[in-house]
Amino acid sequence: MATSINLNVNGRTTSVSVDDMDMPLLYALRNDLGLHGPRFGCGLGQCGACTVHINGEAVRSCITPISAVGSGRIVTLEGLGTPEKPHPVQQAFIDEQAVQCGYCINGMIMQSAAFLAKSSKPSDDEITQELANNLCRCGTHVRILRAVKRAAGTI
Repeated sequence: MATSINLNVNGRTTSVSVDDMDMPLLYALRNDLGLHGPRFGCGLGQCGACTVHINGEAVRSCITPISAVGSGRIVTLEGLGTPEKPHPVQQAFIDEQAVQCGYCINGMIMQSAAFLAKSSKPSDDEITQELANNLCRCGTHVRILRAVKRAAGTI
């Protein structure tokens, strides 16, 4: 039997119908709410493509049961900034042309934004360590790290 639950996503309260309360949050975001910023990568929380913020913390939505969200405020890539006014991390990724295939970029941006909210002047090593568990197979790591450093100077 389906259960209706409310989610606070990108500043709006919305309702989704859930058959299984252990369903990953990612499925509700993508399939029910049409938010395609978070991506399905590994499905194991190991690659970071599905990263969203819950109450400002970067979490892997592919392994977060929807029942665990409660009244948490969810922010996806779509809610981080707007096309007219991107978040400083989004703007830095654009400026540094840090995207190649783009599959990992959701996770890179969301992980970086949560990190920079807590550490505004990180060292290169701290940035590298923070993004170590976000996987990119394209080889744009140097540009991604430059983008995070650039964003750190503007937040």
